Amino acid sequence: LDVRLGFDLCKEEREFPVIDSCVWWLQVPVVAVLGSGGGMRALTSFYGSLAGLQQLGLLDAAMYLSGISGSTWCLSTLYQDPNWSQKDLQDAISRAQRAVSSSKGGAFSPERLKYYFQELSAMESSGRKASFTDLWGLIVEYFLQQKEDPSKLSDQQEAVKWAQNPYPIYAAVNVRPNISSGDFAEWCEFTPYEVGFRKYGAFVRTEDFDSEFFMGRLIQKHPEPRICFLQGMWGSAFAASLDDICLKVVGIGLSFLDPFKDVIKVIDDCRRFHFRDPTRLKTRLIVPGGPLLQIFQDFFKSRVTCGETFNFMHGLYLHKDYVKIKEFVVWRGTHLDAFPNQLSPMEENLYLVDGGFSINSPFPLVLQPERDVDVILSFNFSWEAPFEVLELTQQYCEEREIPFPKIKVSEEDEKKPKECYVFVDDDNPKAPIVLHFPLVNDTFQKYKSPGVKRESEDEKSFGDFVIETKDSPYRTLNFTFEPYDFSRLVEVNRYNVLNSSDTLFRTLNLALQRRKLKNVINTANT
Repeated sequence: LDVRLGFDLCKEEREFPVIDSCVWWLQVPVVAVLGSGGGMRALTSFYGSLAGLQQLGLLDAAMYLSGISGSTWCLSTLYQDPNWSQKDLQDAISRAQRAVSSSKGGAFSPERLKYYFQELSAMESSGRKASFTDLWGLIVEYFLQQKEDPSKLSDQQEAVKWAQNPYPIYAAVNVRPNISSGDFAEWCEFTPYEVGFRKYGAFVRTEDFDSEFFMGRLIQKHPEPRICFLQGMWGSAFAASLDDICLKVVGIGLSFLDPFKDVIKVIDDCRRFHFRDPTRLKTRLIVPGGPLLQIFQDFFKSRVTCGETFNFMHGLYLHKDYVKIKEFVVWRGTHLDAFPNQLSPMEENLYLVDGGFSINSPFPLVLQPERDVDVILSFNFSWEAPFEVLELTQQYCEEREIPFPKIKVSEEDEKKPKECYVFVDDDNPKAPIVLHFPLVNDTFQKYKSPGVKRESEDEKSFGDFVIETKDSPYRTLNFTFEPYDFSRLVEVNRYNVLNSSDTLFRTLNLALQRRKLKNVINTANT
């Protein structure tokens, strides 16, 4: 449930300062800020976008901050500081630069590989299902921290307890092993207090995620996963390319595994992600003294990116009258929603993956009617198809009758996008206003700040770069940027926000008027 003070809290966690009158609150537009996927490019760019919003004084106006894949890496790192948005972001950006610009070769050192194996083995021994997505999470931990990170998602409650920061929402989608994510993907949201599916109205406390439930009862409690394992899941699109990443980072492919041939071998039936034979029992073979090589080759070479976790909805009867609920796409006869026995509560496990496999921006999580969002600031960090996330979201909303503005973009804008676009449905105040920021280097080439031209050769050189070239340092599978390239990417995204300040403030004023009209309509309907 959403509480109108910036919180999404479990029933027992609803503790917040009492405000005598909430009339003023009804007039304030609800603003959501979204970051798309895109690996380190998205992480770096999101820092710049948030810095721009902070500089304009608009970061405090945001109710929700939500991300996918690389953007979740940015947010989950920021929220380790309970007061991050109240501080100058430059310190956080400097720390991020050190992490992004550092060598990633240590992620595949013998000591680190031994640590990975110990962590995965401990996970299996505790009764949890380890996958190579978990291995990817441990690698992400090194990429972002260069050390073990003991923090958990529930620790971020300290960062939102007093609404001192926007409320973070991290995205994943639940898929089925044998079905394309384009045909079936259920959005799952992760917050400091809850993890769950709006589609089913089913949530568990974040502390209880990945524990075993049946019919709503906690059967077997497992420790809450460390944040790195969630970061691996949220960015699991890259797990499918671990072999390629390893080749780029260490330059020798999988040959670095040779020293581990005589340690231990654990053969996990990874094929369970592909095929399920109901006549075959689940088996696991542990062979002491065998090579570690095979398990890592299985992890690295496999193209499966599912993070298999216990289904906390298992056994619940959640499909009563489901045909009347718009979240279920039952009008498509071939869709799993049309068959009650195929719905997720019937499954023993969830298969959670990178939300980018569905829509590469977490629009579905902030478009829930309970959140009542008036303005969405959409930051797109992909350099291909700059408006695709909007088009996919429009289709998603049309299927579920969710108010959303029509997305119409000229062919010229598709080829050469500008810094900011506004989409609004003038006839429906319930539809959010969407401000979309493609990843572009346009007027930044000539201006070092809005209205201030570049003069020196160094200033001109700093702005003179193309983001989306074939040999760009910002390629999706590049996890290390030079400090100069990192600064360029942060600053172009900061500039694009600052240069759109007039549009931002006009939109917020428009949203204020539409909020008043929306309240009148809601009051009349009541």
